[in-house]
Amino acid sequence: MSQSSTTREDIVTGTTAQLLVRSLVEAGVSDIFALPGIQNDDLFDAFYKTPDLRVIHTRHEQGAAYMAAGYGMATGRPGIYAVVPGPGFLNTTAALSTAFGCCAPVLALAGQIPSAFIGRGVGMLHEIPDQMSVMRQFTKWASRVRAPSEAPALMAEALRQVGTAPFRPVGLECAMDVWGRHGTALRPPVPADERQAIDEDAVLAAAKLLGQAKRPLIIVGAGALDASEEVAALAEMLQAPVGAHRMGRGIVSCRNPLCVDPVAAHLLWGDADVVLAIGTRLQMQLMQWGTDSDLKIVRIDADPEQIDRIAQPAVGIVGDAAPVLRALLSKLPAHNILRSRMDDIEEARGRAWQRLSTLEPQRAYLNAIRAELPDDGIFVDELTQLGYASRALFPIYHPRTFLSPGYQGTLGWGTPTALGAQVAKPRTKVVSVIGDGGFLFNAQELATAVQHQIPMVTVLANDNAFGNVRRIQDDQYDGRRIASDLKNPDFLKLTESFGAAAFRAKTPDELRTALKQAFDQSGPSVIEVPVGAMPDPWKMLRYKSSRPAKGL
Repeated sequence: MSQSSTTREDIVTGTTAQLLVRSLVEAGVSDIFALPGIQNDDLFDAFYKTPDLRVIHTRHEQGAAYMAAGYGMATGRPGIYAVVPGPGFLNTTAALSTAFGCCAPVLALAGQIPSAFIGRGVGMLHEIPDQMSVMRQFTKWASRVRAPSEAPALMAEALRQVGTAPFRPVGLECAMDVWGRHGTALRPPVPADERQAIDEDAVLAAAKLLGQAKRPLIIVGAGALDASEEVAALAEMLQAPVGAHRMGRGIVSCRNPLCVDPVAAHLLWGDADVVLAIGTRLQMQLMQWGTDSDLKIVRIDADPEQIDRIAQPAVGIVGDAAPVLRALLSKLPAHNILRSRMDDIEEARGRAWQRLSTLEPQRAYLNAIRAELPDDGIFVDELTQLGYASRALFPIYHPRTFLSPGYQGTLGWGTPTALGAQVAKPRTKVVSVIGDGGFLFNAQELATAVQHQIPMVTVLANDNAFGNVRRIQDDQYDGRRIASDLKNPDFLKLTESFGAAAFRAKTPDELRTALKQAFDQSGPSVIEVPVGAMPDPWKMLRYKSSRPAKGL
């Protein structure tokens, strides 16, 4: 924007904090998760003066960041949190790393010590060495706001970065003396259209390879969450089964006859001749399921570094899933052979179901939750026995309704993440399935849920142990248990002490009844489910190669 073309409407005035918050609201942001402190006093004063922004203050910085992640994962819009520097920011890095691994759009706002002392190691309150370097380890882009004049432009860039693929967290920090500094700034120009050019030659090569395949298979991940219709259309055209491990569940509805659970997908991988991987790292498949010279892989990913990170594909296409798939759909008919895969799919599905049927009582409890949770309800997976089994046993019908910590496996993420998803989708039912070990990582956020009347439901499976660890110690270490048994509080009394509704369900039928009651509450609920040791899900879910002739 040239100086001569600047109008009065292009110039904004206020403190750095006010200008930054105004930029957020003008971009459509309505909620922020935050925990206050002296380095951010002027920022929180700007929040107070912005009635269009709802501030949900949490009881721990980790909770604020996980709530932002849940908000982003449930909507595809950025979840935003604000915390003090140093230990406050460091408390959020587990959530940031999870958001990074799950491709969740999260914006971290961190305070800083006074600008004159940054990097000098003088021992200011909450000072840590090079906070910006730490932030950059868990974000795709990060910067520091140094003056009011920079605030709108840097916020615009942060929102551009967090809103464009590949989706990752971003971060901004601001020194405590800069937040309250008054000044003027120019409104940033409207961002230009940044749609990537599609490599038409690569799309044509993919169309020919997939079109001639006899046993095609599609694997989807988080990068395909906004391409549900295109994935379903392509699967129909190819008559190809579609599998997902965690993040991609629901992209194709489990009611679609071409949707297969991950155990069936693993079986089908063994005979596939061409696999189309869309928005997925494909880590488990390439490193555990096995490859050989008879298997050709086509990859579509917005992150160019993912295309050949583990193995070189036959065809790699860089770009957002939806437009690339539309281009592929336009070229495929000219090269597509007639095929029928339903016999293969049904056989694999039957074999998988036979294996998975041994996971009781996990299956019965998950069936009870599915019976009461509406089709568009959000299920938050955790590192617990019900959570592990849900990755194969729990039907999902819509994208962004199965939230998982992915490969980060961050125990205890479930409660705050589900709260963030519930804030994002206030009219949607949200269930967090968690164990007694993980629940106490962030149980304090029940206070947040009660204070802000967030009606999320927790199903708490209580075996008085880190159950997975205890079973491994029993099975692999001759029962030499150490640090796996837990002494728990009375979870019903604990829940009620926060002012939340508490229920106990000893059977799947009782769980259904409790869920009905919990969904009628205006605030949060916890349903304790006392359980014993459960069958090992990893016998089904920790896959060996299904292509035994050759491994990677």
